[in-house]
Amino acid sequence: MIKARIARETDFQDIAQVYIETWRDSYAGTLPDRVLIDMKKEKLVVSFSQTLQHHSEVLVVAEDTKEGIVGMGSAGRNRDRRSKYLGEVYTLYVHPSHQNKGIGKMLLSHLFCELTKFNINSSIIWVLSGNPSRFFYEVMGGKMTGVRDETLWGTALKEICYGWINLSKTIGNQTWQLHQRRDD
Repeated sequence: MIKARIARETDFQDIAQVYIETWRDSYAGTLPDRVLIDMKKEKLVVSFSQTLQHHSEVLVVAEDTKEGIVGMGSAGRNRDRRSKYLGEVYTLYVHPSHQNKGIGKMLLSHLFCELTKFNINSSIIWVLSGNPSRFFYEVMGGKMTGVRDETLWGTALKEICYGWINLSKTIGNQTWQLHQRRDD
């Protein structure tokens, strides 16, 4: 059984491992090899710890009762204060061995529910256009709202923005299970 919940300090090592393995799987050939090779678990653990202490961002995990943390996501206020979308999903990663099992849906739903608790009823997410998982956001009802060019680690990349204008309606229209899911 897999359950989505708010992250705890004891999760940071496992969250960092999921993050690194997902990046290496998703961005191989897109980002420079040195970036993927040089990812350090210790550095990410510090970053996640700061996120949890900051209180302006929610960090959630998907936990398999047998295998531990298999996915993670974070969200908070939109970093672009001029946007009509108040919230932003900053990260959403599911370990490659657990993708296409509904875990991403569960995490996204949980993040949306957490945002609505802070009266944030709209959200965006920026995704690298070369990431094949970006189509997941279209399936989840996200509408493409923008495109931008970003230079990361000396590499020019195109990002696509997906947006949800009414999170309460989005959550209500989906048949997502917020807290548990049985694997078939």
